[in-house]
Amino acid sequence: MTLTKRFLTTGIFTLLISVTTFSQDYFFKDKAPFNASIPSPETFLGYGIGEQHTRHDQIVAYLYKLAEVSDRATIEVYGKTHEGRKLVILTVSNPDNLSNLETIKTKHLQFVDPNKSPSNYDDVPVFIQLGYNVHGNEPSSSEAALLTAYTLVASNSSEVQNYLNKSIVFIDPTINPDGRDRHTQWANQYKSNPLVSDNIDAEHNEAWPRGRTNHFWFDLNRDWLLAVHPESQGKLKWFHNWYPNVVTDFHEMGTNSNYFFEPMKPIGSQDPIMPKENYEDLNNLFAPYYANALDNIGSLYYTKEAFDGTYPGYGSSYPDLQGALALLFEQASSRGHVQDTDYGKITFPFTIRNQYTSSIATIKAAVENKVQLRKYQQDFFKSAVANSTKSGVSAYEFGDTHDKNRTKAFLDLLLKHKIKVYKAKDKFQVPLKQPQQRMVQTIFETYSKYRDSVFYDASAWSVANFYNMPYKGLKSSKLGEEITEVSNIVSNTQVTKSEYAYIMDWDDYNAPSALYYMQSKGVKASSAFKPFSANTNNGIQSFNYGAVMIPVSKQKLSSSEVYAIIKEAQQNYNVPVYSTNTGFSIKGIDLGSNNFRTIATPKAALLIGEGVNSYEAGEVWHLLDTRIHMPITKIRMTNFNRANLDKYNTLVMVSGGYSQLDSIQKQRLKSWTAKGNTLITIAGASRWAINSKLVNEKLTQKPKDSSKTKTERLPYVDASEHIGREQLGGAIFNVNLDITHPLGFGYQRNELPVYKNNNVYLSPSKNPYSTVAKYTKDPHVDGFISNKNLETFIKPSASLIVSPLGGGRVVLFADNPNFRGAWYGTNRLFVNALFLGNQIFIPRSFN
Repeated sequence: MTLTKRFLTTGIFTLLISVTTFSQDYFFKDKAPFNASIPSPETFLGYGIGEQHTRHDQIVAYLYKLAEVSDRATIEVYGKTHEGRKLVILTVSNPDNLSNLETIKTKHLQFVDPNKSPSNYDDVPVFIQLGYNVHGNEPSSSEAALLTAYTLVASNSSEVQNYLNKSIVFIDPTINPDGRDRHTQWANQYKSNPLVSDNIDAEHNEAWPRGRTNHFWFDLNRDWLLAVHPESQGKLKWFHNWYPNVVTDFHEMGTNSNYFFEPMKPIGSQDPIMPKENYEDLNNLFAPYYANALDNIGSLYYTKEAFDGTYPGYGSSYPDLQGALALLFEQASSRGHVQDTDYGKITFPFTIRNQYTSSIATIKAAVENKVQLRKYQQDFFKSAVANSTKSGVSAYEFGDTHDKNRTKAFLDLLLKHKIKVYKAKDKFQVPLKQPQQRMVQTIFETYSKYRDSVFYDASAWSVANFYNMPYKGLKSSKLGEEITEVSNIVSNTQVTKSEYAYIMDWDDYNAPSALYYMQSKGVKASSAFKPFSANTNNGIQSFNYGAVMIPVSKQKLSSSEVYAIIKEAQQNYNVPVYSTNTGFSIKGIDLGSNNFRTIATPKAALLIGEGVNSYEAGEVWHLLDTRIHMPITKIRMTNFNRANLDKYNTLVMVSGGYSQLDSIQKQRLKSWTAKGNTLITIAGASRWAINSKLVNEKLTQKPKDSSKTKTERLPYVDASEHIGREQLGGAIFNVNLDITHPLGFGYQRNELPVYKNNNVYLSPSKNPYSTVAKYTKDPHVDGFISNKNLETFIKPSASLIVSPLGGGRVVLFADNPNFRGAWYGTNRLFVNALFLGNQIFIPRSFN
């Protein structure tokens, strides 16, 4: 008896007995006959798909086996994860296509070249990229990837033969291997025999941080645009080498849901960058294929009423800006092997079958509509070059001469997206008329008008603002030399040996990394609390607030040892460092001034664990680990009461409930801070600190309405829309930053864009020196915010406050300065708090 007979016709109820007894025919019996010399997943793994969660190494091994035994498949490694796991793609087609793949690829790429106009749309196989498991604890799709690979490699049915003749299929089985294995281990270790379907069972409830995210607890499905992680960087490099016509993005959602496929809800942007032909014509062209396939197996589904493709950084939206059709699928999750739902029991095999069915339906739809897909992709890139933007801008000019490493990082991101960039004296220019015009718009354009007010995710993504990159639109431009790589963008004069002092410019993004490197080697340094100009080995140089001074005579190391360390730091981080032989400044403070204050080596800890926002915690860990190269102790909440806080001078708390901290632990935290230490709170943790009365600050309150107005009666069906409108999904605002404050050191401009995706609003401090950053009078830069929130909460509020606590201080961020690892513009504020926190003394003699 197969498992098929144990499903009711709705396709959501299942499992009256153990799933270990079912036949794999449940998935693909209609694709027979199969080549007996090709091992099935069940034969290779030793268990049937759906009986166990399959580890990533087993998935990779099976695909390698298929490539070894079949001439229908080849395999390549396109990257590695943070934890060293392979990222692989299995390429499947008929043997003739594979033996001529480079020739086919050359023909395919002619359709994405605006300078060429081939019309043989039906002669070239369609390129289909099936992407699975970007969220590690949404495991059904990787299992479906194994079934799909086996079907394409082993089936001799006429249907599959036709697909292989007319397509090149690229199977990426696990986009997030680190997260998947975290979840796989959890689900398998808590699996019972007999299976337990009770929702509260440990199998269905992972421990923090759970398997959704990658090694640093980032959501990789938001990283296509930002390209922060090696997983995304490898995928982008692969993507821009192949430009597939169709890309899938398989997910899971709540256990009580059914199945979702596109079309999504309408795009929230009033004037979407994505062509209308994509989200209307092509989506509607493919939808009947999924409906028919799922109808045939009795699965319920829905479309159009949920999710959105507004943010361009998803796996289901980024390919849309590359002339492809990107497709989102969402399967109700069994979150283990079997789980109770409102409709009965949902099993792991059932979830896998829906994903497998949609995979095959995607191939069918692409093959049968390859002419339209190719013509669409060709028109997409031709229109990018031929059409002018409504803004009338011909190019964007950008660059920050004060911070070349931040500019370099921005340039590097543009090149990852194959955006053409040109040199323009000491700045850079990006023309609009280029194949990646829509990506240029994504990077630079900002918006204030939307046709929707409820977003699945961010409503603002102008990446130039992420980097605090000064830029402007040009009506006309004269392009210089094209920039194709960034290795020579930053050039600094090598520092010479001094017996007196060295000075490092704090404006450079890499300066904190270089400073920590020097501190870790035993070098002592101080920070300039006022600007000055000095005579250096490279002539007279002006130094901003925060410039780092290393006095040779104050070191325990010899002058030769000091010089060797400083030279290494400069070479490692390519920062501007100068030597000087005098303490007498040309202008401003001298090097012996009391306005130079010692920088203590950061000894930081971060609270993590249940109740803490893992995204924000991971962003802190990632920043310090990968850019500052500074260790941070991660203290689980369950261990906080026995942690010796005196080992640290800085403690970081991100958004979270912190209900585990009772009155005794709160007092302990307060006493530790009062000793002279620095507590940094981000977003929700800042609200917690205020509500817990750790600090004498307030949240911005809604003004009391003295008039007694009658409550307006509204339709019930509109409730979620009205409530959602007041949520801040993610928008960008300008703040006025006090660049004379230690937290503002290294900034040249008072105006700074910040990212806000929460409802934490800090009231400006009563202490006139404590409000470091306040939203400007006209703060909106990009993204949706209701007028009520803008006027009532944003405009009167502060973004960053430092509040005194005994001999220490609490640094309260209303916004997340480290959002998604991409906010180069604001994470300097956070880093300043780490390095300079101990030198923030808040004057209290005021009225």
